[in-house]
Amino acid sequence: MMTGKRLVISALVLALVQIGFLSWIIAGRAAILRDGKEVLLKVEPVDPRDLLRGDYIRLGSDISRIPVKLIANIPAGKLSSDDTPIVVRLKPGADGYWQPIAAWFGQAPAPAAADEADIVGHVAAGWDLSMPETTIAPDYGIERFYLPEGEGIAIQNDMRVRPFGIRVALARDGTAQIKALMDGDKTLFEEPLY
Repeated sequence: MMTGKRLVISALVLALVQIGFLSWIIAGRAAILRDGKEVLLKVEPVDPRDLLRGDYIRLGSDISRIPVKLIANIPAGKLSSDDTPIVVRLKPGADGYWQPIAAWFGQAPAPAAADEADIVGHVAAGWDLSMPETTIAPDYGIERFYLPEGEGIAIQNDMRVRPFGIRVALARDGTAQIKALMDGDKTLFEEPLY
């Protein structure tokens, strides 16, 4: 009889730990969306569909391809990237969309100014660093935006003829979450906090 009680108690403790962990993840995401610094990135479509999860827009933006010449701390003689984090410093342009102005592997040497923001991404190993005019493609975790069923292709087609953007919330550590998909000044879809 005691082993049955232990089993039930163990199962309850495990369930509470799992619920706590999931709540922590959701609360962290909501905190970024609620309190993060907002930036607007101009986007273009790449691919409109995921067979398992439905319609989405795979987004490309000005921060999707970072010129090697923007990366300030590449060691002399380093020819290719390691599997590493990257910090990209952004500043708003005249059109309101934020643009990359500098980048560093690892971490930034100083905090961003009040009119700037840092976004943290990840760079896979093997990108060519030997020529300043080449680019690398970091992953920021904001490259996909899921849409209601049946709307992905229509929005992708609209994105080819007029400017679209995403409002992104950035945590103090540079972690990014998409807040909204924008069609010009109009909000098409906004992410709920929870």
